[in-house]
Amino acid sequence: MVQETGVSATDPDWSREKIDRFWEPGKKMIRAMRRYQATRQKGGPLAKLASKYWVLNHLWWSTICQSELHLTTEVGGGLRLTHPTGIIIHPESKIGPNCMIFHQVTLAGPVTLGGHVDVGAGAKLIGPLTVGDHAVIGANAVVTGDVPAGATVAGIPARVISSPQSGA
Repeated sequence: MVQETGVSATDPDWSREKIDRFWEPGKKMIRAMRRYQATRQKGGPLAKLASKYWVLNHLWWSTICQSELHLTTEVGGGLRLTHPTGIIIHPESKIGPNCMIFHQVTLAGPVTLGGHVDVGAGAKLIGPLTVGDHAVIGANAVVTGDVPAGATVAGIPARVISSPQSGA
């Protein structure tokens, strides 16, 4: 897994969520969550009806993806679910802007991902914990403690294998 360079940890890149083709279930699941949240904020009978539509739409795409991204989860813009199968995200988790989450990832408990965090396939983050901006979580890592900004962690249990402070 190679982390993209020059991606902001604070300013969402909404083009990462843009639906370009018919079959992009991960992006459509995210769109349903965002539209649900937007209609719930508006209020009123028409918005209530629209929110019910987005609940059903989200259920459809969640079933297709075999994933669980709760409708009320706080997600910064620019989230990428490159292979959205089997992703489980706790409702109290918070995801910063421009994060990328691969397949079979679990955020268990209140996990907070900073901006531009890449989470490798099969990783398990067991909260409560915080992952700093620009961090990389290796594939199949089991993270049980906080991850500093810019660090790369891997292993079971996860350990820092490189960080900006170490120069590695």
